[in-house]
Amino acid sequence: MPDFLAIHRLASFSFRLFVHSVTLLFLCAFPLRAQENAPGPLAPPPEHRITRIEGVEAAAPPSLPPEQIIQAFAKKEELYFSSRPHFAYRKTIRIQEFGPDGQTSGEYIAIYDAVRSGDGKLYEKAISAPQTSLQYLSFEPEDAQALTRIPAFPLTVDQLSKYNVKYLNTERVDEVDCYIFQVAPKTLERQHALFDGVVWVDQKYLEVVKTYGRWITDLGEVHPPSLPFTMFETYRENVEGKYWFPDYSRSDGIYKMKDRDLPVRVTIKWTNFKPFGPVQVNSTPPPSPSPTAPPSSKP
Repeated sequence: MPDFLAIHRLASFSFRLFVHSVTLLFLCAFPLRAQENAPGPLAPPPEHRITRIEGVEAAAPPSLPPEQIIQAFAKKEELYFSSRPHFAYRKTIRIQEFGPDGQTSGEYIAIYDAVRSGDGKLYEKAISAPQTSLQYLSFEPEDAQALTRIPAFPLTVDQLSKYNVKYLNTERVDEVDCYIFQVAPKTLERQHALFDGVVWVDQKYLEVVKTYGRWITDLGEVHPPSLPFTMFETYRENVEGKYWFPDYSRSDGIYKMKDRDLPVRVTIKWTNFKPFGPVQVNSTPPPSPSPTAPPSSKP
């Protein structure tokens, strides 16, 4: 079983060491332009401050048994899963290619708004045609959209029995003290992808605030064939003081070319969460169909 927490920390440490070395080099060679040089393709996510709206506190002492913590956050995941379709949002998908210098050499941007049809069904409407300056990656917009259809709440009450959930440690995420749990499927399935990774749970409110991992079946990792993104780091946002919805997700990958490997990244952002208004129900009954004349009988 992969140690996703170790992979996550090793990647972050390795990159910080790399950035530190490069920064020293730039400061010596180009002191006036040091701040203008953007980090390389494996940069950590930007600072992501969690803003909490104070509400009713949950009774969660530090000595709470892990199984009780798991059951508590699974119940909240169930609430978030059922509440999510009642909110509109704007979604921005950005896919980037990086050159040998670590700078963006091309990118794809698509923006969608979540809207609700007259019968209450939720769908996403493209704001405009996608903009692209990609030089090497080739894919259909549906492939990029497929990246966002990964289930956002894997550990709901009814799904919890499919996983082994193990308490690992504690860590601070955006100034929030968290418990860390490793999650692994008990048995892989063919028809339904399952989560394999790590979740960070707020120690005080027992809510998932971050996830890092992949989705797998018995055939392997799930991703569009044309895009190499599998491991996603996802942060959540507190909405209306009681729901934690994903608002930032990122994955780095390598696009294999004949002469070199191309670093690529996808970033997905959800913004402007707003509850939908009540569904407008047409109270006027439809007109009755016109009576059909009986067929004439011939003698």
